[in-house]
Amino acid sequence: MRCITAGSAIALLVASVLPACGGSQGSAPLNPLARSPLASPAAKGFKFKTVVNRQDSTFNRLLGINDKRTAVGYDGSGEGGRASAGYEVVPPFERHDFTAESFPGAAQTRVTAINNRGDTAGLWIDAAGAIHGFIAWEGIYASYDDPSAANDTEILGLNDSGVAAGFYTDVTGTRHGFTLDRDTGKFTDVSPPEASNVTAAGINDNGDVVGYYASGSQTFAFFETGGNFSEFGYPGAAATMALGVNARGTIVGGYRDGSGGAHGFVVRTLNHQPRWESIDHPKGAGTTTINGINDRLNLVGWYVNSAGNTVGMLIERKKT
Repeated sequence: MRCITAGSAIALLVASVLPACGGSQGSAPLNPLARSPLASPAAKGFKFKTVVNRQDSTFNRLLGINDKRTAVGYDGSGEGGRASAGYEVVPPFERHDFTAESFPGAAQTRVTAINNRGDTAGLWIDAAGAIHGFIAWEGIYASYDDPSAANDTEILGLNDSGVAAGFYTDVTGTRHGFTLDRDTGKFTDVSPPEASNVTAAGINDNGDVVGYYASGSQTFAFFETGGNFSEFGYPGAAATMALGVNARGTIVGGYRDGSGGAHGFVVRTLNHQPRWESIDHPKGAGTTTINGINDRLNLVGWYVNSAGNTVGMLIERKKT
Protein backbone atom coordinates (compact mmCIF):
# COMPACT_ATOMS: atom_id res chain seq x y z
CA MET A 1 0.00 0.00 0.00
CA ARG A 2 1.29 3.44 -0.91
CA CYS A 3 1.73 6.12 1.70
CA ILE A 4 2.01 9.89 1.66
CA THR A 5 4.34 12.21 3.48
CA ALA A 6 2.92 14.85 5.75
CA GLY A 7 2.44 18.33 4.40
CA SER A 8 0.03 21.20 4.51
CA ALA A 9 -3.40 19.88 5.41
CA ILE A 10 -5.43 23.00 4.87
CA ALA A 11 -7.80 21.07 2.63
CA LEU A 12 -8.59 18.44 5.29
CA LEU A 13 -8.85 15.90 2.49
CA VAL A 14 -10.03 12.84 4.30
CA ALA A 15 -11.45 11.57 1.04
CA SER A 16 -7.96 11.45 -0.46
CA VAL A 17 -5.87 10.39 2.54
CA LEU A 18 -3.57 7.41 2.25
CA PRO A 19 -1.58 6.02 5.17
CA ALA A 20 1.10 8.49 6.12
CA CYS A 21 4.79 7.72 5.98
CA GLY A 22 6.96 7.96 9.04
CA GLY A 23 8.53 6.11 11.93
CA SER A 24 7.15 5.70 15.42
CA GLN A 25 7.68 7.40 18.71
CA GLY A 26 6.98 6.52 22.31
CA SER A 27 7.16 3.10 23.91
CA ALA A 28 3.88 2.20 25.61
CA PRO A 29 1.51 0.43 23.19
CA LEU A 30 -1.99 1.68 22.65
CA ASN A 31 -5.01 -0.22 23.84
CA PRO A 32 -6.52 -1.71 20.65
CA LEU A 33 -10.30 -1.51 20.52
CA ALA A 34 -13.11 -1.99 18.04
CA ARG A 35 -11.28 -4.45 15.80
CA SER A 36 -14.34 -6.62 15.23
CA PRO A 37 -13.90 -8.85 12.15
CA LEU A 38 -17.17 -7.96 10.41
CA ALA A 39 -18.66 -4.57 9.66
CA SER A 40 -22.31 -3.76 10.08
CA PRO A 41 -24.31 -3.42 6.85
CA ALA A 42 -24.28 0.05 5.32
CA ALA A 43 -26.65 2.24 7.28
CA LYS A 44 -29.99 2.90 5.58
CA GLY A 45 -31.85 4.66 8.40
CA PHE A 46 -30.66 8.16 7.53
CA LYS A 47 -32.02 11.07 5.54
CA PHE A 48 -29.74 13.47 3.69
CA LYS A 49 -30.07 17.18 2.99
CA THR A 50 -27.85 19.00 0.55
CA VAL A 51 -26.33 22.18 2.04
CA VAL A 52 -24.58 24.35 -0.54
CA ASN A 53 -23.59 28.01 -0.40
CA ARG A 54 -24.16 29.40 -3.89
CA GLN A 55 -21.09 31.64 -3.60
CA ASP A 56 -19.24 28.60 -4.99
CA SER A 57 -21.63 25.75 -5.71
CA THR A 58 -18.80 23.55 -7.00
CA PHE A 59 -17.13 23.10 -3.60
CA ASN A 60 -18.77 23.05 -0.16
CA ARG A 61 -17.84 21.22 3.02
CA LEU A 62 -19.79 21.17 6.27
CA LEU A 63 -17.43 20.49 9.16
CA GLY A 64 -19.20 21.13 12.47
CA ILE A 65 -22.68 21.33 14.00
CA ASN A 66 -23.92 22.26 17.47
CA ASP A 67 -27.01 21.20 19.41
CA LYS A 68 -29.00 24.14 18.01
CA ARG A 69 -28.28 22.67 14.55
CA THR A 70 -26.19 25.63 13.50
CA ALA A 71 -23.56 24.27 11.13
CA VAL A 72 -20.24 25.67 9.92
CA GLY A 73 -18.02 25.03 6.94
CA TYR A 74 -16.63 26.72 3.88
CA ASP A 75 -16.92 26.99 0.13
CA GLY A 76 -14.13 27.34 -2.39
CA SER A 77 -11.36 24.77 -2.71
CA GLY A 78 -8.57 27.31 -2.37
CA GLU A 79 -7.21 26.28 -5.76
CA GLY A 80 -7.54 27.71 -9.24
CA GLY A 81 -8.38 31.16 -7.97
CA ARG A 82 -11.29 29.92 -5.85
CA ALA A 83 -10.47 31.22 -2.39
CA SER A 84 -11.93 29.42 0.60
CA ALA A 85 -14.59 31.40 2.46
CA GLY A 86 -16.04 30.35 5.81
CA TYR A 87 -19.69 30.44 6.77
CA GLU A 88 -22.34 29.56 9.31
CA VAL A 89 -25.71 28.17 8.23
CA VAL A 90 -28.90 27.67 10.24
CA PRO A 91 -32.07 25.60 9.62
CA PRO A 92 -33.70 25.11 7.20
CA PHE A 93 -30.30 25.39 5.47
CA GLU A 94 -31.50 27.22 2.40
CA ARG A 95 -29.79 30.00 0.44
CA HIS A 96 -30.86 32.84 2.76
CA ASP A 97 -29.73 30.92 5.87
CA PHE A 98 -25.97 31.37 5.21
CA THR A 99 -23.84 33.98 7.00
CA ALA A 100 -20.30 34.62 5.81
CA GLU A 101 -17.51 34.33 8.39
CA SER A 102 -13.99 35.54 7.76
CA PHE A 103 -11.01 36.08 10.04
CA PRO A 104 -10.16 39.80 9.89
CA GLY A 105 -7.60 40.48 7.16
CA ALA A 106 -7.42 36.86 6.01
CA ALA A 107 -6.88 35.88 2.40
CA GLN A 108 -8.88 32.69 3.05
CA THR A 109 -10.92 31.35 5.98
CA ARG A 110 -12.20 27.88 6.81
CA VAL A 111 -14.58 27.49 9.75
CA THR A 112 -14.18 23.99 11.15
CA ALA A 113 -15.99 23.94 14.51
CA ILE A 114 -18.84 25.49 16.49
CA ASN A 115 -19.78 24.90 20.12
CA ASN A 116 -23.17 25.11 21.81
CA ARG A 117 -22.49 28.73 22.83
CA GLY A 118 -22.16 29.68 19.18
CA ASP A 119 -18.40 30.28 19.37
CA THR A 120 -16.49 29.15 16.30
CA ALA A 121 -12.98 28.05 15.39
CA GLY A 122 -10.98 27.13 12.34
CA LEU A 123 -8.02 28.26 10.31
CA TRP A 124 -7.11 31.30 8.27
CA ILE A 125 -4.53 31.79 5.57
CA ASP A 126 -2.55 34.99 5.20
CA ALA A 127 -1.37 36.66 2.00
CA ALA A 128 1.95 34.79 2.18
CA GLY A 129 0.21 31.42 2.43
CA ALA A 130 0.95 30.74 6.10
CA ILE A 131 -1.82 28.94 7.98
CA HIS A 132 -2.96 29.98 11.46
CA GLY A 133 -5.61 28.69 13.83
CA PHE A 134 -8.34 30.94 15.17
CA ILE A 135 -11.08 31.01 17.78
CA ALA A 136 -13.96 33.50 17.67
CA TRP A 137 -15.15 33.72 21.30
CA GLU A 138 -18.17 35.91 21.97
CA GLY A 139 -17.54 37.46 18.56
CA ILE A 140 -13.93 38.40 19.26
CA TYR A 141 -11.35 36.77 16.98
CA ALA A 142 -7.97 35.58 18.20
CA SER A 143 -5.22 33.92 16.14
CA TYR A 144 -3.10 31.04 17.44
CA ASP A 145 0.17 29.47 16.33
CA ASP A 146 1.76 26.55 18.14
CA PRO A 147 5.25 27.64 19.26
CA SER A 148 6.78 24.63 17.49
CA ALA A 149 4.95 25.14 14.20
CA ALA A 150 6.70 26.04 10.97
CA ASN A 151 3.91 27.88 9.15
CA ASP A 152 0.87 25.66 9.68
CA THR A 153 -1.37 25.58 12.78
CA GLU A 154 -4.94 24.35 12.30
CA ILE A 155 -7.79 24.22 14.83
CA LEU A 156 -10.37 21.54 14.03
CA GLY A 157 -12.50 21.19 17.18
CA LEU A 158 -13.83 23.42 19.98
CA ASN A 159 -15.85 22.58 23.10
CA ASP A 160 -18.07 24.70 25.33
CA SER A 161 -15.23 25.29 27.83
CA GLY A 162 -13.02 26.92 25.24
CA VAL A 163 -10.66 24.00 24.75
CA ALA A 164 -9.73 23.42 21.13
CA ALA A 165 -8.12 20.52 19.29
CA GLY A 166 -5.98 20.56 16.18
CA PHE A 167 -2.48 20.02 14.85
CA TYR A 168 0.61 21.85 13.68
CA THR A 169 3.24 20.95 11.10
CA ASP A 170 6.92 21.20 12.03
CA VAL A 171 9.89 22.10 9.82
CA THR A 172 10.23 18.48 8.66
CA GLY A 173 6.63 18.36 7.47
CA THR A 174 5.47 16.12 10.34
CA ARG A 175 2.10 16.73 12.00
CA HIS A 176 1.67 16.93 15.77
CA GLY A 177 -1.68 16.92 17.56
CA PHE A 178 -2.52 19.39 20.31
CA THR A 179 -5.20 20.77 22.54
CA LEU A 180 -5.35 24.50 23.23
CA ASP A 181 -6.82 26.21 26.28
CA ARG A 182 -8.30 29.48 25.07
CA ASP A 183 -8.18 31.05 28.54
CA THR A 184 -4.43 30.55 29.00
CA GLY A 185 -3.25 30.18 25.39
CA LYS A 186 -1.43 26.99 26.44
CA PHE A 187 -0.85 24.24 23.88
CA THR A 188 -0.68 20.64 25.12
CA ASP A 189 0.65 17.83 22.95
CA VAL A 190 -1.68 15.00 21.97
CA SER A 191 0.74 12.15 21.29
CA PRO A 192 -0.51 8.56 21.04
CA PRO A 193 2.31 6.08 21.75
CA GLU A 194 4.02 4.52 18.74
CA ALA A 195 2.41 7.11 16.47
CA SER A 196 3.61 9.75 14.04
CA ASN A 197 1.90 12.38 11.92
CA VAL A 198 -0.83 12.94 14.50
CA THR A 199 -3.98 14.95 13.82
CA ALA A 200 -6.28 15.80 16.75
CA ALA A 201 -9.54 16.42 14.92
CA GLY A 202 -12.36 16.66 17.47
CA ILE A 203 -13.02 17.33 21.15
CA ASN A 204 -16.20 17.00 23.21
CA ASP A 205 -17.44 18.76 26.34
CA ASN A 206 -15.88 16.05 28.53
CA GLY A 207 -12.46 16.88 27.09
CA ASP A 208 -12.22 13.60 25.15
CA VAL A 209 -10.21 13.91 21.94
CA VAL A 210 -10.41 11.95 18.68
CA GLY A 211 -8.18 11.98 15.64
CA TYR A 212 -5.89 9.81 13.57
CA TYR A 213 -2.20 8.99 13.17
CA ALA A 214 0.31 6.85 11.34
CA SER A 215 1.75 3.67 12.84
CA GLY A 216 4.25 2.18 10.44
CA SER A 217 2.49 1.94 7.08
CA GLN A 218 -1.04 2.13 8.46
CA THR A 219 -3.40 4.92 9.51
CA PHE A 220 -5.56 4.41 12.62
CA ALA A 221 -8.12 6.45 14.48
CA PHE A 222 -7.65 7.19 18.16
CA PHE A 223 -9.77 8.12 21.16
CA GLU A 224 -8.15 9.84 24.14
CA THR A 225 -9.79 10.29 27.52
CA GLY A 226 -8.03 11.33 30.71
CA GLY A 227 -4.63 10.86 29.10
CA ASN A 228 -5.37 7.28 28.05
CA PHE A 229 -5.30 6.43 24.34
CA SER A 230 -7.15 3.72 22.47
CA GLU A 231 -6.72 2.96 18.78
CA PHE A 232 -9.45 1.65 16.52
CA GLY A 233 -10.14 1.01 12.86
CA TYR A 234 -13.23 0.40 10.81
CA PRO A 235 -13.32 -3.38 10.30
CA GLY A 236 -11.45 -4.32 7.14
CA ALA A 237 -10.58 -0.71 6.26
CA ALA A 238 -7.29 0.33 4.68
CA ALA A 239 -7.28 3.57 6.74
CA THR A 240 -9.55 5.06 9.41
CA MET A 241 -9.80 8.69 10.50
CA ALA A 242 -11.90 9.82 13.48
CA LEU A 243 -13.02 13.42 12.93
CA GLY A 244 -15.69 14.26 15.49
CA VAL A 245 -17.07 13.13 18.85
CA ASN A 246 -20.07 14.21 20.91
CA ALA A 247 -20.62 14.27 24.66
CA ARG A 248 -22.13 10.77 24.51
CA GLY A 249 -18.90 9.40 23.07
CA THR A 250 -20.38 8.74 19.63
CA ILE A 251 -17.61 9.11 17.05
CA VAL A 252 -17.81 9.99 13.35
CA GLY A 253 -15.22 10.05 10.62
CA GLY A 254 -14.15 8.49 7.38
CA TYR A 255 -12.49 5.29 6.23
CA ARG A 256 -10.98 4.02 3.01
CA ASP A 257 -11.72 0.59 1.64
CA GLY A 258 -9.28 -1.65 -0.18
CA SER A 259 -10.30 -0.20 -3.54
CA GLY A 260 -9.63 3.37 -2.47
CA GLY A 261 -13.26 4.39 -1.89
CA ALA A 262 -14.03 6.84 0.90
CA HIS A 263 -16.97 6.23 3.25
CA GLY A 264 -18.32 7.90 6.36
CA PHE A 265 -18.87 6.07 9.61
CA VAL A 266 -20.55 6.33 12.99
CA VAL A 267 -19.41 4.16 15.89
CA ARG A 268 -21.01 3.92 19.33
CA THR A 269 -20.20 2.02 22.53
CA LEU A 270 -16.56 1.89 21.47
CA ASN A 271 -15.32 0.52 24.79
CA HIS A 272 -17.90 -2.26 24.96
CA GLN A 273 -19.46 -3.93 21.92
CA PRO A 274 -18.79 -1.46 19.09
CA ARG A 275 -21.80 -0.57 16.97
CA TRP A 276 -20.58 0.46 13.53
CA GLU A 277 -22.57 2.12 10.79
CA SER A 278 -21.14 2.86 7.35
CA ILE A 279 -22.68 5.87 5.60
CA ASP A 280 -22.61 6.83 1.93
CA HIS A 281 -24.67 9.58 0.38
CA PRO A 282 -26.90 7.94 -2.26
CA LYS A 283 -25.31 10.14 -4.93
CA GLY A 284 -21.79 9.91 -3.53
CA ALA A 285 -21.01 6.26 -2.82
CA GLY A 286 -17.27 5.91 -2.31
CA THR A 287 -16.77 9.68 -1.89
CA THR A 288 -18.45 10.37 1.47
CA THR A 289 -16.91 11.81 4.65
CA ILE A 290 -18.63 12.54 7.97
CA ASN A 291 -16.84 15.32 9.83
CA GLY A 292 -19.09 16.54 12.67
CA ILE A 293 -21.74 15.35 15.12
CA ASN A 294 -23.81 17.00 17.85
CA ASP A 295 -25.45 15.52 20.94
CA ARG A 296 -28.74 15.13 19.03
CA LEU A 297 -26.96 12.79 16.60
CA ASN A 298 -27.18 15.21 13.68
CA LEU A 299 -24.21 14.71 11.35
CA VAL A 300 -22.47 16.93 8.80
CA GLY A 301 -19.95 16.24 6.07
CA TRP A 302 -19.62 16.14 2.32
CA TYR A 303 -19.53 13.95 -0.78
CA VAL A 304 -18.47 14.30 -4.42
CA ASN A 305 -21.23 14.07 -7.03
CA SER A 306 -21.14 12.76 -10.60
CA ALA A 307 -20.18 16.20 -11.90
CA GLY A 308 -17.10 16.24 -9.66
CA ASN A 309 -18.52 18.88 -7.32
CA THR A 310 -17.92 18.65 -3.59
CA VAL A 311 -21.31 18.93 -1.88
CA GLY A 312 -22.00 19.74 1.77
CA MET A 313 -24.63 17.67 3.55
CA LEU A 314 -26.62 17.35 6.74
CA ILE A 315 -27.55 13.82 7.85
CA GLU A 316 -30.32 12.98 10.29
CA ARG A 317 -31.64 9.65 11.46
CA LYS A 318 -35.05 8.76 10.09
CA LYS A 319 -37.87 8.65 12.61
CA THR A 320 -39.49 5.27 13.04
